[in-house]
Amino acid sequence: MQCTPAWHTPPVDLSLDRNEIHAWRCSLDQPEQQRDALAGTLNDDEMKRAERFHFERDRLRFITARGVLRSILGRYLGSDARDVRFIYGLNGKPSLAGEQEHRLCFNVSHSRDLVLYAFAYDLKIGVDVEYIDHDRAIEHIVERFYSPAEISAFKSLPADKQHDAFFTYWTCKEAYLKAEGTGLSFGLDKVEVSLTPEKHAVLTAIDGDAEKAALWSLQILDAAPEYAAALAVNAHGLQLKKFTMGD
Repeated sequence: MQCTPAWHTPPVDLSLDRNEIHAWRCSLDQPEQQRDALAGTLNDDEMKRAERFHFERDRLRFITARGVLRSILGRYLGSDARDVRFIYGLNGKPSLAGEQEHRLCFNVSHSRDLVLYAFAYDLKIGVDVEYIDHDRAIEHIVERFYSPAEISAFKSLPADKQHDAFFTYWTCKEAYLKAEGTGLSFGLDKVEVSLTPEKHAVLTAIDGDAEKAALWSLQILDAAPEYAAALAVNAHGLQLKKFTMGD
């Protein structure tokens, strides 16, 4: 996957070619005026979902994330953000409904105050972002959810590199699972990833199947300081463009 080196402001005449993937990032801590405008694009079901959050911070972040998604999709589809309609898979993964589909595929991930989006045509695509919590105990998680090869590679790292590596492995695995729409129920330990010293990622096996894994590309994303992020897609040789919303 060829990747632009930096995040850019999206062009006014935004278009997504079929040999491209677009990744977007956005802060979930938006000014009240901007957040209210985004809330105005959500439908009744989305607002009811927002009201079910226990904490106000989580409610506002959901509204922002969904409103930004609608805004971006509206730009690709040439429609009003309020007119974007979704359907949901068995594991809750959203996709575009009905005549809006146009085979435009997308995925969303957020952690703390950062949200990432990924878009492509006619492809399975997944994205994951995680805040790197250096206080989190990770050793037992590695033993439970990582393959023997991953565990060996992880333990060979200096102690001060292990947390970053842990979250990089995790986001690569989860990006693939989100692309497939299975979620964590499939099993993180069945998704094997190899990381190079140059921070390239390769999917090496899926439930022991190397040929299936070879159909996929992984891309580590420099989403923001103190965050790990990755993108997975069932294709090779695509151009990745990265945009920042709100800068």
